[in-house]
Amino acid sequence: MSWINDSKTSLQDLKDAIDQFTTDRHWRQFHSLKNLSMAIVSEAAELMAHFRWAEDGSDVASDKASAAQVRQEVADVLLLLAEFAIVAKIDLAQAVAEKMEINAQRYPVEKSRGTARKYDRL
Repeated sequence: MSWINDSKTSLQDLKDAIDQFTTDRHWRQFHSLKNLSMAIVSEAAELMAHFRWAEDGSDVASDKASAAQVRQEVADVLLLLAEFAIVAKIDLAQAVAEKMEINAQRYPVEKSRGTARKYDRL
């Protein structure tokens, strides 16, 4: 799949490839929204484990073997999130655009620049 990269591949292209992979293996029967949501959290926890006890995480990212493992965990999270969106019939780009609009209202630049405070504490 060398044709796939961020600058040339759409979300729909990824979803189509993931959908075909799942369909070919007849796995959709196991992919309830409950199971997928649990799998997303499990894979996110595996990603997080690579950074446990690391000061800022840069040591993990600079080690080639660790970086490869982190990249695979990131892929697992995205694969499962895309599969969730397929099953739930969610247009990911539209969902992100809607959420960004909400976040822009919650976090106006003039109040949120340079702070990690939640919107209700700005």
